[in-house]
Parts: sequence; C-alpha cells; structure tokens
Amino acid sequence: MSKNIKPRLYKGTRDFLPEQMIKRNYVIDIIKNIFKKFGFDPLETPAMELWETLSGKYGEEGDRLTYRFIDRGKREVGLRYDLTVPLSRVIALYPEISKPFKRYQIQPVWRADKPQKGRFREFYQCDIDIIGSSSMLADAEIIAALYHVLIALKFKRFSIRINSRKILSGITEISGATLEKEADVARSIDKFDKIGLNGVREELISRGIKSGGADKILQVLGIEGSNKVRLSKLTDLLKNNKAGMAGIKEMEDLLSYLKMLEVPEKQILFDLYLARGLDYYTGPIYETVVDEPRIGSITGGGRYDNLIGLFSGQNQPATGSSIGLERIITVMDELKMFPEDLKTSVEVLITVFDSTCLPYSIKIVNLLRRENINCDLYSGDSKLRGQFGLANDRNIPIAVVAGPDEIKINTVNIKNMRTGQQVNVPLENMVNEIRQQLRIK
Repeated sequence: MSKNIKPRLYKGTRDFLPEQMIKRNYVIDIIKNIFKKFGFDPLETPAMELWETLSGKYGEEGDRLTYRFIDRGKREVGLRYDLTVPLSRVIALYPEISKPFKRYQIQPVWRADKPQKGRFREFYQCDIDIIGSSSMLADAEIIAALYHVLIALKFKRFSIRINSRKILSGITEISGATLEKEADVARSIDKFDKIGLNGVREELISRGIKSGGADKILQVLGIEGSNKVRLSKLTDLLKNNKAGMAGIKEMEDLLSYLKMLEVPEKQILFDLYLARGLDYYTGPIYETVVDEPRIGSITGGGRYDNLIGLFSGQNQPATGSSIGLERIITVMDELKMFPEDLKTSVEVLITVFDSTCLPYSIKIVNLLRRENINCDLYSGDSKLRGQFGLANDRNIPIAVVAGPDEIKINTVNIKNMRTGQQVNVPLENMVNEIRQQLRIK
C-alpha cells in the first residue's frame, strides 16, 4: 500500500465549506432572481472545449492563460477561459434559437493566472448576454441588470464605467497610428490601473506608437468633466472620424436609455481610460468598481458583434457582461455585508431524547418536512446538552425536544436557540408555533 498522501490544494483553487457555500448560494440566488426578472433564461456549456474553439478569441494574454492539453484521443482541448466564447459557439451551433436571445449562465472558468487577493485559477462567472440586437437598448438592459444586482446585494458605493472600442479606434486614428494598432492601444490603456499614466505611455511606445502619437492619446484620455461634457469635448476632437463619431452616438443613446431605465446618473461614469483588454469587443464596454475596498472590477463586459461570425461565418450583434462572484464575495466579507445569521439553511434541529423516543422524533421530522421546513434529525450519540451545543455551533435557530413525558401527552418542547426561551405545545400546533418562532430575530 502506498504511503499516506499529504492533503493539499492546487494553488489558486479552494474548498468551500458549508458556511462558505451558504454565502455563495445567498449571492447566486440574488443574482439569479435579478437575471430572471430582466427576462434572461439559463444556459450551461461543457467545462472543456476543443482548442480551436478557444484559441485566438481573447488576444495574446488570454491565449497564454488558457489551460490547454492533449486528451487520450490526441485531441487538443482547453478548459473554458470565460463563458462568452462558449456562448458564441452555441449560437452558431443552434441557429434555430429565437432572437433576440437573452441568457444567463453561472459556471466556473479556469485561468492559469498568478493567484492573489480576489484572483483565482478556478472561479465562477455569472454572465448575462443578449444575442441578436444591435440597439443600445440591449446594452442598457445589461447595465441596468448589473445595477439592480448590486443594489439587491446592498452595495452602495460603486460606479459603472462605460466607454466604446469605436471611440478608442477613433482616438488611435487621430494619434497618427493605423487602425490595426487599435488592439495594441486598448491593451496598453487597459493596464492604466496597474502601471499608471507614464507606464501606459511607455507601453504604447513599446507597441509601435510614436511618442507624439502616445502623447496625443494621453491628452484625449485626460478630458475631464461630466459625462455630457466629456462627450461634447470628444465630439470636437473626433468630428471628422467615422468610427469615433459612431462610438459617441452609441454612448449618447446608451446614456439616454439608462436614464429611461432609472439607473441613477451618479452611478454611471463615461471613462475614456476604460479599454477592456479582450480582442473581441467591438462597441460599448463597461465594468463596475466598488470604491472601497479597491479590488479591481467586479463586473465587466461589452459588445462583441463579430465573435459569433468566427464560428458561423455570419456576424450577429451581441452584448453581455460577467459578474465576478469571487470578488463580490471577497468584498462583501470584508465590508461585513452578509446577514449575521447566514450560517446554515437548517431551520430546526430535531433532537433525540433516547433510542426509545426515536420513532416520535422521526414522526416530528416527517411532519415538518412535509410543511417545507428545513430540518435536521440528530443521528449522533450525544445527550441533549451536546445536541443543543451542535445547534448553537451551526446557528440553527430552533430545537425540538420530545421525551417520554411529551410523548405520553402528544406534545413537543420548542426551544428558541436565539432567545433561550422554551415552550410546550400540542403536536398539531407545532408547525404554526415554529413558523412564528422563526420570525423572531
């Protein structure tokens, strides 16, 4: 027999114990409810895709960070890097899907990245996308859904940054660079938060942008003022540039729709430094950052009208965004945003007085489960004191006790573990009493 294996995790992955899973499910349930409220239907795709499906869709960094290997059949496969490329493959594979198609998808993705705070090699994304609509109303619906998710999770200090890759194309052209350099410009600008203004300038020059052109780009990016003022100043600079003006028109339409959808203007920031480094973006781009703690973006997305055409040979308008579940949970933990009693989904512990009382305890648990009350039937060997200790450790709010005396008169003792109060009630009144007790905080 082999020697004992030291238990350890692959770096960048985690185990989620029940208390952590309950927090995750709490967040996921809220996100799902908002997605459904906005008319999105669920979709799932395989963890593995053929390498030809994934390669060349994300840009140089994405290809480098995608897990890639050869299976036993000598096929090149990869673990999905995001949920957008698999969605595009689905749309091309099933052309009969009615459009516009609104889907949500909550599944893990994998990236061979360097683990750090809020960044993991395996993590969940919560995506919404709209396929088949070129209207900025679709982009506004995505952003409005993101806003309502964050409000439902009780975030208060956050901003949704928006920009357009068409505007970045216009800025690239007026800097004197060719349009082919737009992706390089976007990748450079995307590093602004990490390397600062001088770092972006050096990055631009290293990618073949002349120093004068780099200075011109940074000058335009530095435009200040309200969203309206920035768009006005940008219009003066890009008025002779077709791509840039198309991007400005999209931004104006998008801001107008967001106002009609009652997304507060103070939460929306037209930010020229926003670039989103992935190559497949073609129009509006957006991401959300919380003011404190600074952990990077917690949502990110944009329009990708050409991606589906890589699979089907025919482009289709598409837009969407991803919510970073891990970062949201990290922020909510740090800001103590979770409900204090969020430790277990069990509402009632059914104790077992002794082996002779077990049939009555089973009768109790059957009654409660038929009434859709979450309960745990104790199966260990501790006395009542130890069972109450278990209820306290797991933060179970109610414990039900029935010994020989209660069984004789067909009653139960209901103990509220939060208040310590105990009441004896007839078995037929047990369900109503427990429901009342569960309302006591």
